[in-house]
Amino acid sequence: MKIYISSEDIQKKVKSIASRINRDYKGKIPIFIGVLNGAFVFLSDLIRYIKIDCEIDFLKLSSYGDRKISTGNIKMLKELNCEVKGRDIIVVEDIIDSGLSIKFMKTLIENQKPKSLKIAALLLKKDISNLDFKIDYLGFTIENKFVVGYGLDYAQKYRNLKAIYVL
Repeated sequence: MKIYISSEDIQKKVKSIASRINRDYKGKIPIFIGVLNGAFVFLSDLIRYIKIDCEIDFLKLSSYGDRKISTGNIKMLKELNCEVKGRDIIVVEDIIDSGLSIKFMKTLIENQKPKSLKIAALLLKKDISNLDFKIDYLGFTIENKFVVGYGLDYAQKYRNLKAIYVL
């Protein structure tokens, strides 16, 4: 494996994203919705820099299984436990590849009538993502490479690495 984004660079970016969220949501109580399993490390670090009151929930989707390429079929494995209607929502995602999962989540949450919905993603593969909306809080735009570490996995391995590596 070869290091792609250092732990230090990740932490600088996470702190910067948190500063923007703190400013944008001053006086509000957003719900951070982490996408399991990959985003739990990013959300965990992000929340440590958040200075405003907030809530946290998780949902779990699957489109990869143990593969390197998405099947294109999104399955909901864990639903939300929070009430979204009328609330400020921030979806926290580890990586956006094709964009299928984030589109699925955006539609799912918008159908529940939140007050606002923003998306925070650590990584975006801009060359292959097919989005018709912007990512509000973006860490890094990366090349179309298969990366692991910092929550990202291959067959459930490598999530524990502090940096991001090309497999």
